[in-house]
Amino acid sequence: MPNESIIKLFEDKKIRIVWNEEEEKYYFAVADIVQVLTDSVNPRDYIKKMLRRDPELKSMWGTICPPVEMLAPDMKRRKTQAADLEGIFRIIQSIPSKKAEPIKRWLAEVGAQRIDQMIDPELTFQMAVEDYRRQGYSDKWINERMRSIEMRKELTDEWQRSGITKEKDFAILTNVLTKAWSGMTTGEYKHHKGLTKENLRDNMTNIELALNTLAEVATTEFSRQRNPKGMYESKQVAQAGGQIAKNTREDLERQLGRSVISSERASDYIHPIEASEVKELPFDDENK
Repeated sequence: MPNESIIKLFEDKKIRIVWNEEEEKYYFAVADIVQVLTDSVNPRDYIKKMLRRDPELKSMWGTICPPVEMLAPDMKRRKTQAADLEGIFRIIQSIPSKKAEPIKRWLAEVGAQRIDQMIDPELTFQMAVEDYRRQGYSDKWINERMRSIEMRKELTDEWQRSGITKEKDFAILTNVLTKAWSGMTTGEYKHHKGLTKENLRDNMTNIELALNTLAEVATTEFSRQRNPKGMYESKQVAQAGGQIAKNTREDLERQLGRSVISSERASDYIHPIEASEVKELPFDDENK
């Protein structure tokens, strides 16, 4: 996919970011940055007032804040006003805030991290491991999650090779795969766990993650072998890959005498750990 969407935290607040491969730079959701700087309940209203105070910024707003597709709070992808680092720094100039300097340093750090990750992709995984540990996940779960991320990337690369390029088509194929092995679509699975905005995989148990990874690995291998073209054939391959994991799930459930599809969420089985046990990420606290 040409644009990589991620969410990073600044002082426990989420900031949506998109990496544009063609331009080789980050775009940050303007509303998220404004909310962090101002603690505004409605950052859009604050932006309107800010533009009235700063006519120069208003005159260049359309240029420095193009609409970029990002995840909305309801987890659907929508066009959102976003700016690159230069644009964000210009916006910060119009916002009187004690957090201006800490977030400038944080933004610079994010950019530097991306350059480091392009040179050494392993750093991306290392940072993800630290974030999961900070949230209280066990090392066993983290190892399984890291494997699942790697396998998912191989699958999406294979779907792209088969001619799948639209986000909605990736979501459709994921639903086919998930329903094939678990009996539920992704949305139904999230509902089963009582999730709304949370990531489903981040709330799976070790067994669920293993089965989901098996389904994705099988689908990837089938796709490489069968060389599907387009959506219809890719759906058939996803169904076949999911069936492999379904067979494993049903065999496991027969021997265990219970379902391995859990309604538990991450909050039910992770245990927050002391900050001293995890390497601190820079600029989490403006008072440092």
